[in-house]
Amino acid sequence: MEKSKNKPNIMSTSATIIKPRSGWQIIDFNELIEYRDLFFSLVTRQIKALYAQTILGFLWAIFRPLVQIVIFTVIFGKVARISTEGIPYFLFSSVAIIPWTYMSQTMSESSESLVTGQGMLGKIYFPRLIFPLTPVFSRLVDFGISILILLVILLYYRVSPTWNLLFFPLFLVMMMTIPTGIGLWLSTLAIRFRDVKHAMPFILQMLIYTAPIVYSASSIPEKYRLLYSLNPIVGVIEGYRACLLGIPIPWIYIGPGIITAVILIISGALYFRRMERIIVDVI
Repeated sequence: MEKSKNKPNIMSTSATIIKPRSGWQIIDFNELIEYRDLFFSLVTRQIKALYAQTILGFLWAIFRPLVQIVIFTVIFGKVARISTEGIPYFLFSSVAIIPWTYMSQTMSESSESLVTGQGMLGKIYFPRLIFPLTPVFSRLVDFGISILILLVILLYYRVSPTWNLLFFPLFLVMMMTIPTGIGLWLSTLAIRFRDVKHAMPFILQMLIYTAPIVYSASSIPEKYRLLYSLNPIVGVIEGYRACLLGIPIPWIYIGPGIITAVILIISGALYFRRMERIIVDVI
């Protein structure tokens, strides 16, 4: 007579182990993809909130840089008579002020993104990186609208497109990389040191004179040009001028600027990732 043996019913189970982050880690892009709906929602919300209850609406994206272009043309072009290597000053400043307006606005908003969004940070979990990245993409709408100013000005001065336009995507990415890297650094520092909010207007005011926006980069003495070109904003401004005006591309300014921009965004991402676990506690 055989004895029946009861075999235990073993069910397969899976467990998720949550471990605290430690040390320096890179950005988890898979996590950003999982929360892409939230990211798109925040970008859309910020675009709508930028000009909510305004009379001019999106025309502000044209009006603000246009006023700055006119003021710079009168002060630096007519009064100071700064050399622009034969380029009409109105055209010379327009090509620089459009990307600068994008970068300055993005840096300012990104640096304060965690502080302004603190009400949402402690309620649910999501990648904190979404906050400083939101202005980088939402302000592209303003940039796209303000490009219309450049098209009109280029047509007025009868500037023909050249093969340099093929490098436009490079300088567009570079333009977005700079405020992203700075925003990652400053947004993290801003939750611990609220001085960042008060320092940003001063920082932006200084940056506008450290880049060839109101003057030509060729006015910098040759022995200082390598050091000067480490400022990545220089590469963006000179790159846009070369692309849109058809002048030779000054790689001496652009190459070092690209290296600085890459270092800036990598170091900013690493620092943000390291401090991300204490953001809610500190803020």
